[in-house]
Amino acid sequence: MIKKISLWTALGAASLSLTSHAFADTDSKIWDMVVKEAEGQTVYWNTWGGSTQINDYIDWVGQNLKDTYGIDVVHVKLDDTANAVSAVVAEKAAGKDEDGSIDLIWINGENFASMKNQDLLYGPDWAQNLPNWQYVDVENKPTITTDFTIPTEGMESPWGMAKLVFFHDSARTKADEMPDNSDDLLKWAEENPGRFSYPQPPDFIGSSFLKQILIEQVEDISLLQQPAEDVDFEAVSKPLFDYLDKLHPNLWRGAKAFPRDYPSMSQLLADGELDITFAFNPATASSAIANDELPDTVRSFTFSGGTLGNTHFVAIPYNANAKAGALILANFLISPEAQLRKQDPAFWGDPTVLAMSKLPEDKAAEFSALDLGVATLRPDELGPAFDEPHPSWMAIIEEKWASRYGVAN
Repeated sequence: MIKKISLWTALGAASLSLTSHAFADTDSKIWDMVVKEAEGQTVYWNTWGGSTQINDYIDWVGQNLKDTYGIDVVHVKLDDTANAVSAVVAEKAAGKDEDGSIDLIWINGENFASMKNQDLLYGPDWAQNLPNWQYVDVENKPTITTDFTIPTEGMESPWGMAKLVFFHDSARTKADEMPDNSDDLLKWAEENPGRFSYPQPPDFIGSSFLKQILIEQVEDISLLQQPAEDVDFEAVSKPLFDYLDKLHPNLWRGAKAFPRDYPSMSQLLADGELDITFAFNPATASSAIANDELPDTVRSFTFSGGTLGNTHFVAIPYNANAKAGALILANFLISPEAQLRKQDPAFWGDPTVLAMSKLPEDKAAEFSALDLGVATLRPDELGPAFDEPHPSWMAIIEEKWASRYGVAN
């Protein structure tokens, strides 16, 4: 059962519950009430905290909300979003259905599916009724309304787009020698032992690499859109683990250790220990170059046949204490101002969820004028986007990976 939580219970005005039609109009009295209720609130925003640029961007967001709305944003830095999910699960088990410790979560498809299945999310239908939703590109970005095959039903708001891209240092390796698919990558690793690795799952980037290989190696890709328990998992996933068995002896440190996360892997590229790395953001390398974290000779490449693509979101737990403040924050995150800064590699470089055709002309012009950076591929160079598998696949694959290859870093 989907929970419809009244924002106004604390005010003794439960009849003013935020439902699907409550604040579709930016001038509506209900949205004005949301803004008024949010003033003075503290929003505890749980996000991955492993990137200096992203943390600085979140600080900028928090300052904007403080200055404009009188809202304090506390950035709770996570090394794994699953920890936030576990906290909400524990609060529900303890009967804490109000005054929860988490107000907003930067969430991925696996954790969204888990929270949705357990009735741990506020909603439905709040996201598409935010005032700035009018700018969101729902027509051309289907992953905005379907997250890892699961309909979002307005229970999470899009924050940015993601596409798996690879990086190399052109001062050491030639672009025309870079692999163009997973089979090429395996061959390259065999010819260049120790020069490639990936973060240890369940790190999000590491798990995304496993999904990329699974998608390319599986015999029937359509099976990945079904729950893993509905198919012969062992048979379908066998090509992935056969591939990894061949790849691992040729990885950095012989797969006896793995990078902890993307920043750790990126540092290995900067230090000359790895020749190929990857991320889930086409502008990551340019952003790192702009911040003197990678040499300016690093360049991006991708697989011409396609790489994994998705949207990342923010969601409000069902028992959030500062729901009004969380709504204001989510709305600001999809504003042209916030999305423009986020797409700028000098600050982050994360691709926008907005449609340029829906923006005022002056705002669209500002997006067009952005210098995306020397290492950023143009949209027409990114290649096709593979759909995410059903979230059940990764839970089982990560468990099997840990039992088969897991190491203590």
